Amino acid sequence: MSKLKVYSRQGCHLCEVLIEELLPLIEGRLEVEIRDIDTNPQWRERWYADIPVVEYAGEVICRHFLDRDAITGILRG
Repeated sequence: MSKLKVYSRQGCHLCEVLIEELLPLIEGRLEVEIRDIDTNPQWRERWYADIPVVEYAGEVICRHFLDRDAITGILRG
């Protein structure tokens, strides 16, 4: 199963909203790995100003807000 990576951090309201919208959209169709940028210096340096970020197959799919069309396109394959 393919995996989406979501870069976020504790206490980030935009992150919470994006994850709440994303999970029902992909349930059972894609795996999600939520990465807290504060647990990895490289993630923090790279994504600090951009979270939340959704990445798929090494490509950024959306930043700050969920792009439903992009996620739907991935699901269609």
